[in-house]
Amino acid sequence: MSDSRECRVAVFSAQKYDRLFLTQAATDSNVQFHFLEPRLEPDTVILAQDATAVCAFVNDRLDAEVLKALKESGIDLVALRCAGFNNVDLQAAEDLGIRVARVPAYSPSAVAEHAVALIMTLNRKTHRAFNRVREGNFLLDGLIGFDLNGGTVGIVGTGRIGRTFGRIMQGFGCEVVGFDPYPDPEVEEMGIEYLPWDAFLSRCDIISLHCPLTPETHAMIDADAIALMKPGVMLINTSRGAIIDTQAVIAGLKSGRISSLGLDVYEQEENLFFKDLSDEVIQDDLFQRLLTFPNVLVTGHQGFLTRQAMEEIARTTVDNLRCLSNDEACLNRLV
Repeated sequence: MSDSRECRVAVFSAQKYDRLFLTQAATDSNVQFHFLEPRLEPDTVILAQDATAVCAFVNDRLDAEVLKALKESGIDLVALRCAGFNNVDLQAAEDLGIRVARVPAYSPSAVAEHAVALIMTLNRKTHRAFNRVREGNFLLDGLIGFDLNGGTVGIVGTGRIGRTFGRIMQGFGCEVVGFDPYPDPEVEEMGIEYLPWDAFLSRCDIISLHCPLTPETHAMIDADAIALMKPGVMLINTSRGAIIDTQAVIAGLKSGRISSLGLDVYEQEENLFFKDLSDEVIQDDLFQRLLTFPNVLVTGHQGFLTRQAMEEIARTTVDNLRCLSNDEACLNRLV
């Protein structure tokens, strides 16, 4: 395969780890990266004017307005360094003749294990215990958890990450059930039973979300769904923030229907995550309200962040760019 055609890539929302892994992956290839800290949006799209392609992440904006501006700059290639593509107007991209590729799978273990970390932390309250001990407080009051063994864990979305999460929870001795419009025989062979939505919600002690954000899954965890959940349910979301209705979840926390909440994603995270806002007043009142609950744990979209996952994301991204810039077949192409 020829690497003769230079591919100059503007990498938006670039972090230190992006620079490290993408640079390593691009060694001896025709791909040259220019790293940009700003998020891709109408006001920043001009930064890509000297590039032949852009590399975008989950909170970069790739709607019709931005895609048109890219096309006018001579850019007809977008490489997503993530699996989700709900932030891309694929129809507009196709109409404009812009090719889009993604990283459909990297390390399902990375996200699945982070979901488990949220569960274990919320259950055994290790984050609170850590702070107490550092202050010389060794009391155990308020740190009571429950045995995962024998509990029922529900998975919404049984793709690669959901399956991996299910295996881990089975290892804890949990009964695992699933909800997915497209049941997977491999998942059923694992001993995971698919249930209708209402029965699923009422059965689970823990519910973990692993589905993509689509019109069908948008705000699927709303007030009606929460009302059907078992009292004291633990809710975990490492998928996409807009899958849950945050106002409804806050009401569920206040009523006690939801005993604890673990989030690695948030529906308005593009204004918060991947930034240092420690010296600023966060203006998002809904997010601030979440942080007032002692039984809520929020991490800043770090579920993907393992060495193995980053190496695979970078390798696949570079391969996508190389193939498309050389007009070769690309298995990960969306349009």
